[in-house]
This record gives sequence, C-alpha cells and structure tokens, in this order.
Amino acid sequence: MLRYLIKRLLMLIPLMAGITLITFAVIHLAPGEPVEMQMAMNPKVGKEARERLKKFYGLDQPLHTQYFTWVGKLVKLDLGRSFSSDSRPVIEKIKERLPVTISLNIIALLLEFGLAIPIGILAATHRDTLLDKGITIFVFLGFAVPTFWLALLLMYFFGVKLNWLPISGLHTLGSENYGTLRYLWDLAKHLIMPVAVASFGSLAGLSRYMRSSMLNVIGQDYITTARAKGLSERVVIYKHALRNALLPLITLAGFSIPGLIGGSVIFETIFAIPGMGQLFYQGVMSRDYPVVMGILVIGAFLTLIGNLIADVSYALADPRIRQG
Repeated sequence: MLRYLIKRLLMLIPLMAGITLITFAVIHLAPGEPVEMQMAMNPKVGKEARERLKKFYGLDQPLHTQYFTWVGKLVKLDLGRSFSSDSRPVIEKIKERLPVTISLNIIALLLEFGLAIPIGILAATHRDTLLDKGITIFVFLGFAVPTFWLALLLMYFFGVKLNWLPISGLHTLGSENYGTLRYLWDLAKHLIMPVAVASFGSLAGLSRYMRSSMLNVIGQDYITTARAKGLSERVVIYKHALRNALLPLITLAGFSIPGLIGGSVIFETIFAIPGMGQLFYQGVMSRDYPVVMGILVIGAFLTLIGNLIADVSYALADPRIRQG
C-alpha cells in the first residue's frame, strides 16, 4: 500500500504540469484581454497607457515566458496579484472566501449523502412498487431541472411572493448587532435556498447510484444465504448488504472534495454569496488571469487528491481490492 501511495503521489506532478499548461493556454486564447476590459469604460486612454499596463502585468512577454514565470511563483506557493483595481494577492482573496464556500458545501454534502443513502435503500428494497416509482420520478426531475432555473424559482416564490426567506447574501444588514440566537437564525434563513439548490441535483443522482448498487448487492449469493439462515430483513440489509453497496458512493465522495473549495459558480452568483464560485465568475468576466488560474489550480489539485482518497478508501472498505 505504501509503494502504491508513493507512486500515485509522484504521478500527480506530471498531471498537474499538464493541467496547468493546458489551462493557462486556453485562458489566454479566450477573447478579450485584462487591459481591454479595464479600459473599455474609458475611451480616452491612449495606446501608450495600454502598453504600459500590459508591461506592468507582464502581458507583453511571449506566452511561454508568462507561463514559466507563473509556474516559478506557483512553486513558491505564490499565486500572484489580481489584475483588479485593488491589486491584492490572489491568495488573500481566496482566504477571505474559503470559509464561506467550505461551510456551505459541507452542509450541502452532508445533506446529499444523508438523504440519498436512505432514499436509495428504500427504492431498492421496495423495487417496482409505488414508492420506487415515486422516487424515480423525483430523480428524473432532479436531473432535468436546471440549477439556475430552480434557484430563480425559489427566489421568486419564497423570497418575493411569500417573503419567507432572504434572496441574497449571508446576513441581513445590521445583523452584527443581533443576539447570538437571532444571528444564527438569520444565517440559517439565508442558507436554506442556496443549500437546497446545491443539494437537489446531486441528491437525485446519488440516490439513483445507491439504488442501483443496493440492487446489485442484494442479488448476491451471500445475501440469499443470510436470509436462509433466518436473519431479519433489517439485519440483512443494514449489516450485510449496506457496506458493499456503499463502495460506488466512496468514489463519488472523493469527486465531491474539489467542490468543497471550488464552490458553485451558478448558485453563489445568483444568491450573491461571497464564495469561491462568485470570485471565479468575477475573475472570468474581468479576465483576471491570476485569480482564475489560482482557483483552477486548487480545483485540479483537489480533484487528483480526491481520486487518490477514493482509491484508498476503496481498498480500506473492500479487502479484495487491498489484497489485489
């Protein structure tokens, strides 16, 4: 196992190099430049001022020179400075928004798995019944409904029409003067719709995966043997079948790790949540290369680490994989 881990960790180096190279090239080939985006609202700016700004950002150099300069900083854990007017270090901007995104996505992730596993088990153990068909309809709705449309629908219905929930931000103006309980309740109300939107689509998919996996496991011979011994259905399902049925979800959990940092561009932007997703969207719109590259590199690294964690978790959960 140790040799396998070392080998996988060493493989991360060329993978990260390839990902950063392709991402860097694609971003710089996209239409629009940071200088043009900044000067678009000021037509009086002359060509000389534009050239000075390009030189200041290092955009006057060849693309490969820019890339190696950026990699040199990355090795030192320096993501550079933002091209925005504040010119702050990218790492500071990310640190500001990181707690919001991590907290929001951990809540959504716990909700997804906490509901998807029992829903999948219910659908599998009541196969072809009215309950199973109802869950199937829910799953198809979850796959079909666009996230942005669901977010706007919830905002209009619960926020505008009924006025039950706030439609943007994380706190009400002046909430810092609230007592502890009122402050927490205000925060909870702001999180209900974003968490619901973040969880809905993934919940549908995860419950379907769980149903399929559970159906495959309960058809195995050892489950038939457990039932033949006279064990109750509850013991058969939750003690003997559940552990093996969870194996596919381990992989999905590993893939969920990048989302804890990357956030969701859609719902963070729609609900005006100051997280990583909103920062990424703003960076793309303003062609803020250091911000975009910083977030993408973090996301790519976490994706590779998530894959590794999923593989190791597989081995820990299934002795056959570990022995192989």
